[in-house]
Amino acid sequence: MRYKKQLTALVICAGMGTAACTTDGVTGERRISTEAAVGTGAGAVLGYLLGDLVGGRNDRTAKIIGAGVGAVAGGAVGAYMDRQEQKARAATQGTGVDVVREGDNLLLRMPNEALTFPVDSASIQPQYYNTLNEIASVLVEYESTYIDVLGHTDSTGSDAYNQQLSQRRAQSVADYLAGQGVARARMATLGYGETQPIADNSTEYGRSQNRRVEIRVVPVTQDDVQGGY
Repeated sequence: MRYKKQLTALVICAGMGTAACTTDGVTGERRISTEAAVGTGAGAVLGYLLGDLVGGRNDRTAKIIGAGVGAVAGGAVGAYMDRQEQKARAATQGTGVDVVREGDNLLLRMPNEALTFPVDSASIQPQYYNTLNEIASVLVEYESTYIDVLGHTDSTGSDAYNQQLSQRRAQSVADYLAGQGVARARMATLGYGETQPIADNSTEYGRSQNRRVEIRVVPVTQDDVQGGY
């Protein structure tokens, strides 16, 4: 699993140039620098991760405050997300989930082998409950975060249908996480349909990678809560 993540990062870095990537001094893993990625060919793949939170940061912050979720002090954000990243990696080891660190944000990418939906369905299969339970436990423990649940499909079917299907699948995952104790005020969902492929849709393997759900985890900072956004 670790080798797979390292290989994926190296392939992306090769296409972006060395300035777009850094090496973790502790783990030796290559990480994507989103700041350096802007304006490169990888922007089309990673661009949706660089934008605002689903629904807008202002609106989401108001809901977070109303739910009594606390913020992380500015100087402690990096360490807070470091701990959460380590817990997420340990919780999902061997499940097929890729944990990607981009700045102070985390992305938990669940491709087809990690979270399979039946054809033409948004129902989560019972064999994947344990994976989502482990993810939920980390999200509950580290509550000072916004959570975006993002749905994706392959290119099979119409654009409009894939858009609706990706939204329903994202909502199914969010509903499941809520059932495991993750506060709904922290979560928002968005379906991207087939617009954000990470692999080649002309092959079955590529299509299976594109049929995925991703969970973006963004820290709630004191600047957010105090209106510094």
